[in-house]
Amino acid sequence: MKAYLVVILLLLVIFGAIGGYLYQRFSTFASMDFTPPPVTIAASIATLATWDETLNAVGTIKAVRGVELTSETSGEVIAIEFESGDKVPANQLLLVLNDEVEQASRKNQLANLDLAKILFERDQTLVRQKSIPQTQLDRSRADFERARAQVAETEARLANKRIRAPFAGTLGIRQVNVGDYVAPGSSIVTLQDHSELEIDFTVPSQYTPKLKPGLTVKVTIDAYPERVFTATVTAIDSAIDPNTRNVLVRAKLNEVDGLLPGMFAVLEVDLGDSQQVVTIPETAMTYALQGNIVYVIEPTDDNQLTATAKVVRAGPVRDGKVAVLDGIAQGDQVVSVGQNKLYRGVRVVIDDAVQL
Repeated sequence: MKAYLVVILLLLVIFGAIGGYLYQRFSTFASMDFTPPPVTIAASIATLATWDETLNAVGTIKAVRGVELTSETSGEVIAIEFESGDKVPANQLLLVLNDEVEQASRKNQLANLDLAKILFERDQTLVRQKSIPQTQLDRSRADFERARAQVAETEARLANKRIRAPFAGTLGIRQVNVGDYVAPGSSIVTLQDHSELEIDFTVPSQYTPKLKPGLTVKVTIDAYPERVFTATVTAIDSAIDPNTRNVLVRAKLNEVDGLLPGMFAVLEVDLGDSQQVVTIPETAMTYALQGNIVYVIEPTDDNQLTATAKVVRAGPVRDGKVAVLDGIAQGDQVVSVGQNKLYRGVRVVIDDAVQL
């Protein structure tokens, strides 16, 4: 019986010691703070700025005078008077087609013209002498005019056998060789006047009331990323495209050095108006399909800082700044670096030395 009591006492002591140890451990854990540490971020202030109202678009450079030269008639190429890439003056002869038949016809018709002229002049004299009736003079005059018309027709066909430059410019790559047979409409060579270039581009129809000739356009070309060209709006199309609801606009480049027709251009049209917008650094904006988000820094009840996600409406971007059209106000403090570490209810610490 005494041994039994001793065992019971030993068990009570052991369980008491274990319970006391566990109680001490649980008390220690209960007193510990498991709140995550604040996230270090960089912050910026939303500021009010005055921005010129602009419209972005893309377009293609084209020559004011640029054509693809073709033949109006068919024939064999017998002479080529240019090389690919030549700069030519207006009316320079470029290509000659076989015109032997037309040349022979012209000689025959010139002979008929000379004869008709002689007979007409003789009949004029005889009519004055009243040796022939007036009707014979009229027939002579008609024969003479018919002969002149036939010569003019043949000379026109001969002119079609000679392709000339319609204006001064730079030729492209030659598409024909001597001996080739050219059909009507066959391409011969392109001719572009690089001294005057323009850009055609389209913009949404809702901007039509703000478009007018004379607006300034900034032009950026991939081939010259370090340069900004300028252009001036010269015309707005008189109708809206019913398929795209866009309007066609044309601008003339003020500087053409180094530019070629066909180059792709990024445009910024100055609409001539200014507006005040709330701006934040572009790094403060998180773009997403569900909505664009900006984290706004707010104080808590215990004098700490927290970052709250707000859905905003983003506007244009300029020089590293993005306009916020709705969602935050001037003076709001926003997270500019470190958004990827933030979550709901997070505490933050501002350190402007934080880098991307």
